[in-house]
Amino acid sequence: MRRRDFIAAFYCSALGLPCSVAAQQPGKVWRIGHVIPTTPEWGEGGRQALEQRLADLGYVSGRNIVLLHRFTGGPQLDKINELIISLVPQIDILAVWGIAIYAAKKSAAGVPTVFISAGYPVEEGLVQSLAHPGGNMTGIIAEAATETNGKRLQILKEIVPGLQRVAVLRAAYEPTVVWMTSLELAARQLGVTLVPVDFASAGDLETAFAEMKKSEAEALIVLGGAVVIAFGKQIADLAIRARLPSCYYIKDGVIAGGLVSYGPDRLAMARPAAALIDKIIKGASPADIPCEQPTVYQLYINSKTARLLNLTLPPTLLALADEVIE
Repeated sequence: MRRRDFIAAFYCSALGLPCSVAAQQPGKVWRIGHVIPTTPEWGEGGRQALEQRLADLGYVSGRNIVLLHRFTGGPQLDKINELIISLVPQIDILAVWGIAIYAAKKSAAGVPTVFISAGYPVEEGLVQSLAHPGGNMTGIIAEAATETNGKRLQILKEIVPGLQRVAVLRAAYEPTVVWMTSLELAARQLGVTLVPVDFASAGDLETAFAEMKKSEAEALIVLGGAVVIAFGKQIADLAIRARLPSCYYIKDGVIAGGLVSYGPDRLAMARPAAALIDKIIKGASPADIPCEQPTVYQLYINSKTARLLNLTLPPTLLALADEVIE
């Protein structure tokens, strides 16, 4: 515990006040660690979005907050874990994106933490429930359970009439068990067979796509977001070469050359995350702050990729798209 926090806690106890009152002491400069599991090139948008929303709420870096932004360079869990361990003694609050959430759960148990873009936080053991997280974590959820995965499969079925076999590309370093359970339920409802294909590094992707071809997959879902940010262009190029219409969780995959994505706006999730940080600064405990879920999911389509695959996209699907990338 830092000296200033010890003094605040001492007076708080002596006066019989709740510790949340001490958390609101005038003049305190809050140190916020912000971990983005990618390169600065990909993560700069997330940094700017969080910083801007905090500014809208009255927080100015260097005056009443200090933001310690950290980019991990990629989704290597060991490196992310080491970074968070080194950051914890320096901060009052931690904000983490995507796959870094799991390292935060392991190594930042004593720090109030706001996660951004979690998959299934209850099922993955990050929180006790969405309404009452019950620990040191709360945050923004990226998925709406089976309904979202069902929509992704339905989009692929509209693009590929009679679709029966869909490959699912999974990174070995991402915890995808719960995601697969949800996807498998949606697949059964839609009469689609899933073909899981795993890889551990960029060098494994050629083999992974050869496996998809051998399994006679007719389309592809790329599971999660970290894998897209790390290998999006390579995956998109291989999918086109394999003649596989591809669907992603985030629009970054479509920007990289994939066919379609359906999910929440990744950067927009920084706005409610900043509001949760504000609540913690004002004395609320993450244990009592409900997790939030996006209410708007967006559809992006890459029309150039559709032409390369000789696909005629249904007009109804194009009409629903939030953006058609040329």
